Amino acid sequence: MKRRDFAGGVGVLGLGGWSFAAHALSLSDADAVSGLRAALERGAGSAVNLLGRTDGFLGNPQVRIPLPEWLEKSAGLLRAAGQGHRVDELETAMNRAAEAAVPEAKALLVNAVRKMSVSDAKGILTGGDTSVTQFFADKTREPLGVRFLPIVTRATEKVSLASKYNRVAGKAALFGLVKAEHANIEQYVTGKALDGLYLMIGEEERKIRQDPVGTGSAILRRVFGALK
Repeated sequence: MKRRDFAGGVGVLGLGGWSFAAHALSLSDADAVSGLRAALERGAGSAVNLLGRTDGFLGNPQVRIPLPEWLEKSAGLLRAAGQGHRVDELETAMNRAAEAAVPEAKALLVNAVRKMSVSDAKGILTGGDTSVTQFFADKTREPLGVRFLPIVTRATEKVSLASKYNRVAGKAALFGLVKAEHANIEQYVTGKALDGLYLMIGEEERKIRQDPVGTGSAILRRVFGALK
C-alpha cells in the first residue's frame, strides 16, 4: 500500500494530483480510492433519485429533453396549424419516458463504481470536469441504452406524433436531412436520458467534494475534507 504523509504544509497525493493542506494528515492510495468510490456511489444514487421521479427531467432545465432539432424547426408551423397540443404532448412524453427509465440505472452504476480500478481512479482524478461523466459513460452507456430503450418506447408509442415523426424523419435521414441520432424518437430520447443522467452524476459528485462533512461519511470527510 502506498502511503503519502503530510505535515504542516501542502502535499500532493500521488494518485493523481489532489492537493492536500493539512497539519498532520496521513492518507493512503487505498483511502483515496475508497473515498472516490464512496463519492461516486453516493453521487450516482442521488442523481437517480433526482431524475427518476415526476419532473426529474421535465422540470429541470439542465437536463430537460427538447424536441429533436428537425422537429423543433417545424414546431412553429404545427402550432400555427392548431397542432400545438401534439407538440407539447410529445415533448412531455419524451421527458416522462426518461424519468421512467432512469431508476433502471442504479444497479449498473453502483456495480461500475465497485469494480473501479486504481487506473480508473487516476483517470477520474486527472481528467478534468468531465471525467466522472466519461467514466460512467464508458462503463455503462451501452448496457443502460439496452435497458432504457424498451421503457422509452412504451412511453412514446402512446403519442401519435412520435410514430409520424419516425416515419418522416427516417426517410429524411436517408438523404442527410436529419441527423442519424435524431431519426428515431426512442433512440433520441434514450441518448438524451443517458446524457442527462451522467451530467447529474457529475454535478452530485462535485457537491460531495465541496461538502464532505455534510455526507456523514467518515471516509469522505477524511479524504475530501483535506481538499479545502
